[in-house]
Amino acid sequence: MILSDKDIIKNIKKKEIIISPFKKENIQPASVDLHLDKEFLIFNLNENTVIDVKKPVRNLMRKIEISDRQPFVLHPKEFVLALVYEETGVSKNFVGRLEGKSSLGRLGLIIHTTAGYLDPGNSLKMTLELFNAGTLPIKLYYKMPIAQMAFEKLSSSSQSPYGSKGLNSKYYKDKHVQASSMHKNF
Repeated sequence: MILSDKDIIKNIKKKEIIISPFKKENIQPASVDLHLDKEFLIFNLNENTVIDVKKPVRNLMRKIEISDRQPFVLHPKEFVLALVYEETGVSKNFVGRLEGKSSLGRLGLIIHTTAGYLDPGNSLKMTLELFNAGTLPIKLYYKMPIAQMAFEKLSSSSQSPYGSKGLNSKYYKDKHVQASSMHKNF
């Protein structure tokens, strides 16, 4: 069951849910608004001709950082990785689901292609998989509302939360935007 605004606040106070920094005005009826950070990873198209998922992605992407006033321009059909400003976490009793903002979706911005799931026991700055599905470039600004996180209580506490020994927890407690670690699955 998805938590209401009242239950989100209650579980933040109990430290079952982490949002840092937390501002009460970001609470929606059944989610919390999250904002865009400064870090982006963009593809090095001139250095790569193919992605081999069995190999590390060294030099596949390069990091850029925007300033407080300089927007990032996401061109049509362009895909980049970015970072959520807030650290978001859940105890072993909850999961989080990252969703887009409908106002941005109406402009053609997709904020995650597949990885919108916050595993029990993890606390990190979520990575955004930004894609401009529209026909015009979109300017993205530091700390603009970019996503929302909904929370659900598990049927029982996770026996092996994300980061537990033996799990392949590749992005545990990430604080910076990270390229794919898919090669570690082989």
